[in-house]
Amino acid sequence: MENLKNIAIIAHVDHGKTTLVDKILHHCQLFRDNQETGELILDNNDLERERGITILSKNVSVQYKSTKINIIDTPGHADFGGEVERVLNMADGVLLLVDAFEGPMPQTRFVLQKALNLGLKPIVVINKVDKENCTPDDVHEAVFDLMFELGAEEWQLDFPVLYGSAKNNWMGLDWKNPTDTIEPLLDAVVAHIPAPKVAEGSLQMLITSLDFSSYTGRIAIGRLQRGVLEANTPISLCKRDGSIVKVRIKELFVFDGLGRKKVEAVHAGDLCAVTGLEGFEIGDSLADLEQPEALPSIAIDEPTMSMLFTINDSPFFGKDGKFVTSRHIKERLEKELERNLAMRLEGTDAADKFIVYGRGVLHLSVLIETMRREGYELQIGQPQVIVKEIDGVKCEPVEELTIDLPEEVSGKAVEMVTLRKGEMTAMEPRGSRMICSFMIPSRGIIGLRNQLLTATAGEAIMNHRFVSFEPLKGNIPERNNGSLISMENGTAIPYSLDKLQERGKFFIHPGDDIYTGQVIGENSRGDDMVVNVTKTKKLSNVRAAGSDDKVKLAPPVQFTLEEALEYIQKDEYVEVTPKSLRLRKILLQEHERKRNSTQ
Repeated sequence: MENLKNIAIIAHVDHGKTTLVDKILHHCQLFRDNQETGELILDNNDLERERGITILSKNVSVQYKSTKINIIDTPGHADFGGEVERVLNMADGVLLLVDAFEGPMPQTRFVLQKALNLGLKPIVVINKVDKENCTPDDVHEAVFDLMFELGAEEWQLDFPVLYGSAKNNWMGLDWKNPTDTIEPLLDAVVAHIPAPKVAEGSLQMLITSLDFSSYTGRIAIGRLQRGVLEANTPISLCKRDGSIVKVRIKELFVFDGLGRKKVEAVHAGDLCAVTGLEGFEIGDSLADLEQPEALPSIAIDEPTMSMLFTINDSPFFGKDGKFVTSRHIKERLEKELERNLAMRLEGTDAADKFIVYGRGVLHLSVLIETMRREGYELQIGQPQVIVKEIDGVKCEPVEELTIDLPEEVSGKAVEMVTLRKGEMTAMEPRGSRMICSFMIPSRGIIGLRNQLLTATAGEAIMNHRFVSFEPLKGNIPERNNGSLISMENGTAIPYSLDKLQERGKFFIHPGDDIYTGQVIGENSRGDDMVVNVTKTKKLSNVRAAGSDDKVKLAPPVQFTLEEALEYIQKDEYVEVTPKSLRLRKILLQEHERKRNSTQ
């Protein structure tokens, strides 16, 4: 059997995981010299490219000298923790990337904890040593302290360290002497990462990931723990609930470069993809036909947040989307459950309303954005945190929040977080910036990012990760300003918008189509106000000097999907269609809203 290494690359967001994989692929000559590849090769879906983040983990394989290295690129956001957890099951060691300036961050901690618990060998790569004011030696110590704190074992603490810059395509043992290649990193992988442990016994494989092909149907991906898997042979599928089904494998594939290569047999230790199976889920095991032994299923952290998904019933229903009925939405959400382990779905009393649970606003907004691009129309309610009862006490999720911001505005940020029941745990200066750490309820984080960015002129960098459930912390102040609501259906007229400018900020452009009950702006006061922006100027034949001044309108506020979800109040929905995002009141008519508020 050839030499084989399975490694996962883990790090905080933006510390350079996907860039490093790019450079490894180029070094191992996966591409022709004249081939246009671009950057971030593995971030291949549109959403990932636009946001510049990895959402789904990817597998690639490279040949280095005589060793085959399977590389798994993982997301850095804790919201996609379900993705990280399951793919780490396939690796034997991890490359932990840390930014030479920022050092270990909340998500570094989160992913490292998972890796150490699984007993994986880490290699620490201190990346971006070409940054100004970076302190690679201090970062090395901080990583050691973090591992010690997370309860790493002796052999894990004896980790090799490499320094370098993935962007500039070099790695070496000393950051002061740059090399011109990333070979030292690949040599370290070959030297330090253990070969897959192969136990004796009958066939065993845990399904850790799913893929879909319109030709062959669902594809199961995982790592073969024991035995030999052969194409076209009958095996047992051990399900999560303990039942065992007899199935037959059609084809087998192993990872080869960016694609897959068809093989007749796979030996223990390698990652493979299996086609021809029906009715399996992530966490099921493949085992021997005669004496099936199941592997322990994957345990996933619980979701912390829920949102209401419902059909679009606004006056503009069905204008943009192809899929608009509750059946369409339900089928699409059930399909998502198969691959997205950290998500849950619940029905409600109404047939057209579904409650979807996830890890955070980002986790669910990526799902909504994907659905929107596929042609779905839907409405989303305000994000709610999940409250659990533990030993008779109501508890809510609490997260560790880290804010990196300029020193002069740190006071404002601390004040904002404290108002939202956050407790400061640490504050350390780093050059001209401050790193503040807090413990804050998840409720307090909803809508905080917008306020912070406004208060710090866009300088604040915010990261958070779930820690535990703790007793409820009391009331958190909601948005202070009310909404401006449209009175009529029609087109927004510049003349009317101009006259109402002192009333608040608008979210719509002149000439946009609007409907009764749509939230078209933010009131400068605390209560909601119904306004008519469809009125045109009365024309008369009397002309007076100065009566026709030019209209000067302030540019409207444009929300991204996350910002819109964090902005809305309890009695509002976000209407999501393939072409537009609108905010609206749940009850469109004013008299219904009044009647409801008096009850």
